[in-house]
This record gives sequence, C-alpha cells and structure tokens, in this order.
Amino acid sequence: MWQQVYTPVAGSLAWSAAAAAFPVLVALLTLGVFRLPAWKASLWGLLSAAVVAAFVYHMPSGLLLQAAAYGAAFGLFPIGWIVYSAILLYRITVDTGKFEIIKDSIGGITGDEPVQALLIAFAFGAFLEGACGFGTPVAVAAAMLAGLGFAPFRAASVCLLANTAPVAFGAIAIPLVTLAGITGLPLPILSANVGRICAPISLLLPSYLVFVLSGGAALRRVLPATVVSGIAFAGTQFLVSNFVGAPLTDILSSVAAMASLVLLLRFWRPGGGPPAVRHPHSSREVFTAWLPYILLVVFVLLWGFDSVKHSLAPGTFTFPWPGLHNRILRSAPVVPAPAPYAAVYVLNLLSAAGTACLFAAIAAALFLRVSPRRFAGLAGATARQLALPTLTMAAVLALAFLMNYSGATGTLGLAFAATGVLFPFFSAFLGWLGVFLTGSDTSSNALFGSLQVVTAARLHLNPALMAAANSSGGVMGKMISLQSIAVAAAATGMPASDETRLFRFTLRHSVLLASMTGILALFYAYVQPGWVR
Repeated sequence: MWQQVYTPVAGSLAWSAAAAAFPVLVALLTLGVFRLPAWKASLWGLLSAAVVAAFVYHMPSGLLLQAAAYGAAFGLFPIGWIVYSAILLYRITVDTGKFEIIKDSIGGITGDEPVQALLIAFAFGAFLEGACGFGTPVAVAAAMLAGLGFAPFRAASVCLLANTAPVAFGAIAIPLVTLAGITGLPLPILSANVGRICAPISLLLPSYLVFVLSGGAALRRVLPATVVSGIAFAGTQFLVSNFVGAPLTDILSSVAAMASLVLLLRFWRPGGGPPAVRHPHSSREVFTAWLPYILLVVFVLLWGFDSVKHSLAPGTFTFPWPGLHNRILRSAPVVPAPAPYAAVYVLNLLSAAGTACLFAAIAAALFLRVSPRRFAGLAGATARQLALPTLTMAAVLALAFLMNYSGATGTLGLAFAATGVLFPFFSAFLGWLGVFLTGSDTSSNALFGSLQVVTAARLHLNPALMAAANSSGGVMGKMISLQSIAVAAAATGMPASDETRLFRFTLRHSVLLASMTGILALFYAYVQPGWVR
C-alpha cells in the first residue's frame, strides 16, 4: 500500500504547497491569461497534475493512471449525463416551437431583463439546485435565458453568479449530508450554521446580481424586486435550515422567492423598463409549452422520494475502482487516524438526476408528439453540441481526483490550516478551492470536512462552524470551476473563445463573495460565537 506524504519537498509545507498548487496555477493561467478554450486549459491542468504526482509525490504510475481514470468516469457520469439530459429537454422545447410561447408567457409577466433574470436564474435555478443540483440549474436556466434573447455571455454570467446561494443545500442537501457523515457532526447543527452564514449573502445576492450585470441605474429601477426576492429567499433559507431541516431548504426558499416576485409584479412594474407584453396564446397553449419543465420538476421530485429510490435501486451498480480502491493510505492530520483511501464508483443508471431529466425529456417528446426519428436526431445533435464540454468535465474531474489521491490536495489543505488565528477566514477559501477543483460542494466537503474539524480542535475553534464555513465558502467556487464554465457555455451556445472571458469575469466575483463568507466566519468565531451552534 502506497502512503501519502504531505511535505514531499524537503520536508517543507510551504515549498510542498507551492508544488501542489502548480496544476491549479496552470489551469488558471491557460484559461485566464493565455485565453485557451476550457477543454485545452483542463487538459494542460491534468498534464501538470500528472507531472506533480509522478515527480514530486512519487506516486506509482499505476495508481496515477487509475486515479485520473476514476475522476474522468465521474465527470462523464453523473455530471455529463445530467447536462446532456437537461440540454436535450431544452432542444425539444425549441424544436417544437414551444419555447417561443414560454418566452411570450414570461414577457407577459415582465418584459424587464433584470427581473426575468431574477425569476429564472435566481429563483427557478435555486429550485432546480435544491431538487437535483449537479449542474442542472445552470444548464436549464442558462438555456432558457438564451432562448429569451439574452446574449450567450450575459445568460451564462447571470446563471453562474445566481447559482451560489442555494448550492450548500443542493440536491436535497446532499453536500451537508455528506459533511455530516464525514465529520460525525449532527446534520441539524451543520444545517443551522450554514444557514446563518449563507442567509446574509442570499439577502444581498439579487441586488448584487442586477448591479453587476446591468449597473446602478438598473438596480435602482428594479430595487423592489431585488429586495423582495432577497428577503423571501434569505428569510426562508434561515428559518428552514434552522428549524425545519436541510433537505427542504432550497425547495421552500426558491418557491418563496418565485411567489413573492409574481405577487409583486401584479401590483408593481419596473419604471423605465420594457413593459409586460400581452401574448396571444391561450392558457392551454401556455400550459402545454411549459409542460416539459413541469415534467422536469415532477420527475426530479419523484426521484427524491425514498420509495422511488428503493424501486430504482436495482439499476445501481457499485464497485471498487480496480487498482485504486484502498491501495493508498491517508494519514494524520489530513484525517484523524491513518486509513485506506476508498475509491468506489457508483453507476446509478436509473436513480441518477440525469435519468430523471431524461425521463422528463422522453415524456415531453411523447406529449408534444415528437416522432422517434425526430427525437433521435435531437439526441444526436445534443451529443455533438456537448462533445468538447464533456471532454472538459472529464479532464477537470481527472485533475481533481489525481490531486486528491496523490496527496497534493491534502498539502494545500494543511497550508490553509497553518494560518492560525485567521483560519476561520481561510476555512471558507479551503472549501472554495475544493469546489474550484471538483465542481462540487459535496466533493469539497468530503475532501476537506475532516481536516476542518481536526484543525478546529487544534486551534480551539467551533468545529461545526469551521465545517459549515467549508461548505458555505465552497459555493462561491462553483462559478469558476471549469466544469461549470463548460456547462454554461454549452447551454448557451457560447463560442469557445468566450469561455476565457467568462472565467475572468466570474473570478473576481467569486473571490469577493468567498471573502465575504470568510469575514462572516471570522465574525462568528471571535465576535459573536453565541450566534452559531
């Protein structure tokens, strides 16, 4: 069994962290400075991670190849599968002409772009995040905004920025369930603490979103909408996460935000913006046009029920990844005690969120009378559209898993833990780094949850607060992960040359919002520790 070493460069944590960060730096530079497409940047990052694993950490070549293959497989399924199914559903609505009716119906509620962004990217996107997560909200909401007439870059930007507030509670709170399992901390306490960190940011996010994308004048014009949606979402997020439970937090918060916006628009219209336009479609036509997305919600919610999960369980195949499972030994202080590093791949063909989306697409095709031949043509066209984004997802997850199994990610985590009194601030950035690498708050919590608790105990800090800061800070890294960039670009039909611009745009907002999360963690740790559990 090969054992991870976290200070491979002259026994120095600082020099070892510099070497471990090299693949991250390569990915950042190739995409943000040299402006390569995301798929090329991800491959350069993967190559750099392989070099560091082999020549700095002295990882055996067999383990190196299997770790990369394991990550690539995870990038293809379930991540790539979700994106494919969501885009296929969107293409069906476009091909049948129903999306034009959807567009007209939204225009009948409001013709104002910032308010449309709040309705779809912030509120409806949060609902999809809470129901299934894993890239679905960005894929669906970005495609919808692009269909409404948003420029591809604008549609992708607004969805990436909006998909921050709900991520910690996404997919029926899978990130927090994972964090509780990894750390042994009670789920209700973690849920309450994440709610107390995320709610203040959720309160401001609608206004921040409009200001960033449309400027101060637009914000003043639609301020009632941003305030109402922010209060509705953040207030519900705080109350549900603290007094009801994590799994329903996003679902109820997003419904509250959507309902509050629709109710507000019955009595108020944005001044100076385009008015709502009455459409010529009947209620039945509007319902039929929205049916694919209604079916999506129905199937996603059904897939979340335990009884349905049980009935779909025979379609799940779990197996240890060959040549990798329990072949690597992790050691303290990354984990409390030395333990083999598991590598178990779950191929849940039926119970995956992507399969729920596919069933919604098939049902929509049947209701809209799309012939099997036409459906097959749309399925093939979707696969061709997603070829390069899928390669990006596979390469990014291969990079992340290789860094995890080589020990490089553990080195970076220990470097953050060495910040002492400032650790609550950098605790959020540790989660941010994990999500940047993996594209998943769940994976980040699994990666760094134990390290957060161990470090908190050494520094006499609240371990539940530090674990919550990991998850809360992680959501701010979602918008800059190459996986998310690839999803947003694919959903909007954005040219590959604009992916670099999108990354550079989201990076500064990601760092700012992660810093706000870190400051909140500092405040709770030292100023008002009694305000958290």
